[in-house]
Amino acid sequence: MILVVGGLASGKRTFAESLGFPEADMAFDAHELVRGVENTEEVIAALSQKAVVTCAEVGNGIVPLDPDERAYRERVGRMCGVLAEHADAVVRTVCGIPVVLKGDPWN
Repeated sequence: MILVVGGLASGKRTFAESLGFPEADMAFDAHELVRGVENTEEVIAALSQKAVVTCAEVGNGIVPLDPDERAYRERVGRMCGVLAEHADAVVRTVCGIPVVLKGDPWN
C-alpha cells in the first residue's frame, strides 16, 4: 500500500492517480472516514487492503477548542501512523511535488 499525505489541495489525488492504479484500488480522503468513529481498527483494516490511500494532514495549525474536533484530529494522526508503519511507501505532497518519506512508490 502507498500512503499519500499532505495538506488540503496539495496534489495528493493528482499524484495518486498518476501511479496508474484502478480507481477501485484507491481510497481518497481517508481522514473523512474516521470522523465520528471511536474505534478506527476496522477503517484501518479496510484501507490497508487498498493500493493507494490519500489522507489530509489535519493536525497542523490552530488547535480547535471543541474537544470532539481535537479527538478527531488525534484519530486521524494515529490512523496515519499505523498506515505509514505498514505501508510499502509513504509520500507527502507539498505544492504538487511528491516528497518520498519511505519506500519507492513507483516500484
